Amino acid sequence: MAHVRPFVCVRPAPEKAARIAALPYDVYNRAEAKAAVAANLDSFLAIDRAETSFPDSTDTYAPEVYAKARDLFRERLARGDFVREDAPAYFVYEQTMDGRVQTGVAATVAVDDYTSGTVARHENTRAEKEEDRVRHVDTVGAQTGPIFLAYRRSQAVDAVVEAAKKRAPLYDFVSEDGIRHRVFAVRDAAETAALSAAFAAIPRLYIADGHHRAASAVRVGLARRAADPAPTGDKEYNWFLSVLFPDSELKILDYNRAVKDLNGLSPEQFLAEVAKRFDVSAPQSAPLRPLRKGEFSMLLGGEWRMCSFRAADMSDDPVDGLDVSLLQKLLLAPVLGIKNPKTDSRIDFIGGIRGLGELERRTRTDCAAAFAMHPTSMAELFAVADAGRLMPPKSTWFEPKLRSGLFIHEI
Repeated sequence: MAHVRPFVCVRPAPEKAARIAALPYDVYNRAEAKAAVAANLDSFLAIDRAETSFPDSTDTYAPEVYAKARDLFRERLARGDFVREDAPAYFVYEQTMDGRVQTGVAATVAVDDYTSGTVARHENTRAEKEEDRVRHVDTVGAQTGPIFLAYRRSQAVDAVVEAAKKRAPLYDFVSEDGIRHRVFAVRDAAETAALSAAFAAIPRLYIADGHHRAASAVRVGLARRAADPAPTGDKEYNWFLSVLFPDSELKILDYNRAVKDLNGLSPEQFLAEVAKRFDVSAPQSAPLRPLRKGEFSMLLGGEWRMCSFRAADMSDDPVDGLDVSLLQKLLLAPVLGIKNPKTDSRIDFIGGIRGLGELERRTRTDCAAAFAMHPTSMAELFAVADAGRLMPPKSTWFEPKLRSGLFIHEI
């Protein structure tokens, strides 16, 4: 069972919410983060990426950077940019993108659910990325970026969520990328009890996005528990900030690949190798988007070709049968020599939010070929996580992203 509970939320003052809410810290490089904060001094990115307050020569991971994040948070809380709820509550968070609505519940989830596997993972984490957020959470004393969790749809959760959405929202704004954000409070004792009970009936939660944030929050929680002479399960370090979404409302976008060279092959030789391994369509100049599992499109020399995996190469294994796994096994490794896509600088991963036009741009500038993938499905993600396995790197891209700064959990 999942242990999910309401929390005493620190959140933006209503008139500030639209300017404070920020994309996750890790979608920006340092220069982009600095430019975003310069353009909007209210942005929560100033706290999430406090190196933006320092000269570029300052180490991103210097102790004074994390201290600055803590100080900024305290200053902005003191001056009224944020308000603190009087009592624990849940929050319904609705996002609308291109007419598609997804609605989650902002809550806290037990650290022990992560360590026990009740919160299932499908990606590895990198130690240096974990360490950054460990120091941020520990120094600020708060979790500022929620973990994006998914669950198999529950009618009991739906009932409380739909009732909340009939009330006046706390926030209703459209962010600069055109996404509408609405937030509703669930403070009634009967409703919060119903939500907690509904989540307790769900056997497993799944990390959709935010593996590093989750691992970091758990590490800080366990460390604080170990250092506490009188630990109890009710203390806030035992819980991590999340927004939980039903699987039926989520959409995974394609995560595409571009390669810098053809491993010494001419375009003609490379195309011949591709034709040996896949069923390949005639070329065309217009972009081709894969429409079903088992297909990918290839951009080579300004021409698009649809490629299909052959039946003999398909697999029922939850990891080996993923399209991204098959492309790696059948083409990227044996033909292009990309044995480890996590570390090989010859491959780049391009989120589907950028569109196929980005693949065309890259092949005109710094890449020799690109591959557009059919998106991984939620069923595939659940199957991998349920098997206790991990997906290849860059297998899923979720949109829209959760905003940081809308919900803050002090520990």
